Amino acid sequence: MEEKKIVNEQDEKEQFMTFQCCNEIYGISLASVREIIGLQQYTSVPETDDYIMGLVNLRGKIIPVIDVRIRFGQEPLEYNDRTSVIVVQVKDIVIGLIVDGIEGVADIAKKDILPPPSVSSLKMQSRKYVFGIGRVDGAVKLLLDPDKLIHDIEETDLEQMSNTENEVE
Repeated sequence: MEEKKIVNEQDEKEQFMTFQCCNEIYGISLASVREIIGLQQYTSVPETDDYIMGLVNLRGKIIPVIDVRIRFGQEPLEYNDRTSVIVVQVKDIVIGLIVDGIEGVADIAKKDILPPPSVSSLKMQSRKYVFGIGRVDGAVKLLLDPDKLIHDIEETDLEQMSNTENEVE
């Protein structure tokens, strides 16, 4: 007779892609991550917010890229060989997030995800995108809500710049 394993909901784990930005470690649900690419040449789009860096051609699809550091109200950082783009998809929107560097994938138990404190050292701009604080091996990861991060961007900007169905020959 097989022994059934009882799984406590609090013991369930979720995977997060963790990355560096603004001297902090952030995580975004792996379910939203399509891929990670190196920084590519992008085409700037005039009259958009300063954190919207432009558009990239990703295997025939045109996607907007934003600099997360600038999005969080921090000073821009010169890009280097660790700079990466996390391509995320939320609903029908695909967007690239430029980050300082990739840390890896972290498995975080639901019981180890705490709500962010109301009084925090987090910068005000980045705090509104953080849905929780994950504890992993004594370290803290700030967990981002990709839906808020993407949908807080002017919808018209994204619509003007990209449509996931746009393809380039």
